[in-house]
Parts: sequence; structure tokens; C-alpha cells
Amino acid sequence: MTIEPNGNEFILHQEQFIAQPLSRVWDFFSNAENLERLTPDFLNFKILTPTPIEMGEGSLIDYRIRLFGVPMNWRTEIIHLEPPFRFVDQQLKGPYAKWYHEHRFEEVDGGTLMTDRVEYRVPFSALGQLAHSVMVKRTLQRIFKYRYDAVSDVFSEPAERAA
Repeated sequence: MTIEPNGNEFILHQEQFIAQPLSRVWDFFSNAENLERLTPDFLNFKILTPTPIEMGEGSLIDYRIRLFGVPMNWRTEIIHLEPPFRFVDQQLKGPYAKWYHEHRFEEVDGGTLMTDRVEYRVPFSALGQLAHSVMVKRTLQRIFKYRYDAVSDVFSEPAERAA
């Protein structure tokens, strides 16, 4: 995983090979309820939108998290959906000044290559940049490391348990 500056924004990039067919990987990631399995406990993540959530362009998903000890609501919208290859969620309300998360899935020899690309900007200009260097970057690295490990665990389970 890398996090690189891009002007006043940052780009997080992570790739992961999953030794499962694209269809199985897509089925898992296109189900918003699975987000809880991929989010570390320290965020106290909870989906507020009634389930099941229909995945489609324009779908709104509300969550509650606790970030740096502060409870907050987060709303994202699915703004692009290209099954089974790509979807993009964008924060409408939440802790970031910008959050644009592209999820890509590519069939490769022996499985699926999953790529996360997040363009994000922290609020509060210079103070936000300081917070990024002190806390935000490390927290995102921790979250996406957890996600990487959780994905590995999910897809090492038998198919009927992982769904």
C-alpha cells in the first residue's frame, strides 16, 4: 500500500491478489453489508442504512464510526457501477473534505486482482495537513492493512461461509 501526496490531496493505492474467481469476489464486494467484516473494531463501524442495500448508481449508504474517539456519521454514494469490474463510492458527509474510493476487480491468471484507489483530502488546510502527517496517514494504513488481512481471511474460507 502507498499513500502519496497529490497537491493538497492524497492518493492511497493498494492491490491484492485473491485466488478466487472474479464472480465470487464481485459478489462479496458488491454487498455493502460485508463492509463490517472488513473494518477494524477500533472504528466501531455500523451500517445505519436498512439492509439489504441495493447496489446501484445513486445508492446512498449511511454508517456510524468513531474516529480518534469522536463519533460521527458518514454517508457515501455509489457514483459509478460497472459489474463485475468496478464501482466508486464518494463521501457526501463524513470526516474528510474529499473521499473518492474506486474499487477495481480484474480477472487474472489464477484469480482476481483487486485494486483500491482512494483520493482524499483532509479538512482544515494547514492544521489538517499536520493532522494527516501525525495521525490520519497512519490510521488509514492501519485500516487498509486490516482490510487486506480480512480479505485474505474471507477468501480462504469455504465459499458458502464467505458470502
